[in-house]
Amino acid sequence: MVSEVSIRLGRAGTMGIEKAVQVLDVLGSSVTDLNSRSGFASGVISKGTKIAILAFEVANTIMKGACLMHSLSESRICQLKEVVLPSEAVQKLVSKDMDELLSIVACDKREELIIFSGEVIRFGNRCKDPQWHNLDRYFLKQSREVGPHKQVKEDAESVTQQLLILVQYTAELYHELHALHRFEQDFQGKSKAEELKKQKKLVMKLKKRSLWSRSLEEIMEKLVDVVLFLHMEIRKNFESDGKCEDPTGTVEDPVSKSQRLGPAGLALHYANVILQIDGIMARSSSMPANARESLYQSLPPSIKASLRSKLQSFQVKEELSLPDIKAEMEKTLEWLVPIASNTVKSHHGFGWVGEWANSGFEASDTSAEKADVIRIETLYHADKVKTEAYITDQLVWLHYLVTQSRMASISFSIKSVTKPPALFPQQRKQISEVKTYNESSNLLTAEKHHQTSNISAETQTQGISKIQELDAVNDDVKEQGFRVINQVKVIG
Repeated sequence: MVSEVSIRLGRAGTMGIEKAVQVLDVLGSSVTDLNSRSGFASGVISKGTKIAILAFEVANTIMKGACLMHSLSESRICQLKEVVLPSEAVQKLVSKDMDELLSIVACDKREELIIFSGEVIRFGNRCKDPQWHNLDRYFLKQSREVGPHKQVKEDAESVTQQLLILVQYTAELYHELHALHRFEQDFQGKSKAEELKKQKKLVMKLKKRSLWSRSLEEIMEKLVDVVLFLHMEIRKNFESDGKCEDPTGTVEDPVSKSQRLGPAGLALHYANVILQIDGIMARSSSMPANARESLYQSLPPSIKASLRSKLQSFQVKEELSLPDIKAEMEKTLEWLVPIASNTVKSHHGFGWVGEWANSGFEASDTSAEKADVIRIETLYHADKVKTEAYITDQLVWLHYLVTQSRMASISFSIKSVTKPPALFPQQRKQISEVKTYNESSNLLTAEKHHQTSNISAETQTQGISKIQELDAVNDDVKEQGFRVINQVKVIG
């Protein structure tokens, strides 16, 4: 699920996964048991509940733990502090206070650990062996103790690698089970009997090598180790933060949730608006009008209200060229678009086991890219008021860009009319009309705000938006220009 994890799995799958699994089989219950040092587990794994169909759910939980472990690695923590938190997007939309940002990330990590450990607790309660029941109390007790971190880290990483090998086979099993189902549905006559037999043999082989054939108790011993290690890693990396509680408690958000897009359920919506703006800007000369209308209709009421006000007061010192306008927009979009893209990527998340198994778990970076995105890199913690202000500014510039793009298109059409070799009085009159139109069109930029702000109440009751009415004004001017052009062509 993380790039590092996926690469290692890919390497295991292509360069020696057979050997790795043989080693895992030999190790079995002899793997160093971190819990035995605290008197929790006996170190002897009894034959208990076979995982079977739960294999895919367990695999999903293992991947969550591996992802969290990777996010707490030394390289990722270094990147967080030196690159992510000082980034322009985080500084402008979330906070400039590094202590506050670290506190936010710490709470996010503890929340992820709560989710992961909660799933481990649920699996423990399904075991036949009672020692794995009620792990929530055990985790709470262990979270208050400090152990030898270096040894725990080495053991936890080893255990995680073993679990990921099983996950690799479980992902393959998921894919082949679906293939077997298709074979059975398509089976007709003896010609495909051999094919079906081979597929069943492959599925049975993968069941033996994957989580399917393991006992839940055996996997629980390893998952408990991972939970304890993750708690120690979070405490080590964010030890100065004391605002968040233990791994099975409630996380206290250091920032008021009412001010943030994520808790308000607006992060994905605002991300899509930003990406729409970027798309229209890139294709301003060819984007259909209904794309802008669709964008306008998707705006939240608060942004619509601020947009009307901004359009009325918007002014530029001098008329800018289309490249100049785009350059002005890019100053903000260059950091606003990536955080919006991260939001969409994070929203889709890692998904259920079928999604990452079918996406090419062994060699694909898709899951890794999603996992590498943490909340602070999305709009989840973004301040609502600040984000709306930046979006509104971009909408105003976008309106100016599209308007100027239309005017440039009309001006080009008029200048492309071939001048006749000799002008009769009537022709001179038509050319004069073209010139008059061309000059009046240049005034449209200065007048468009006035036109936008003075739409009649009657027009509004008919359901026409401000953008639609302005488009209608622009279309009328364009039509007049084309009529003049056509008259000149006829005369010529």
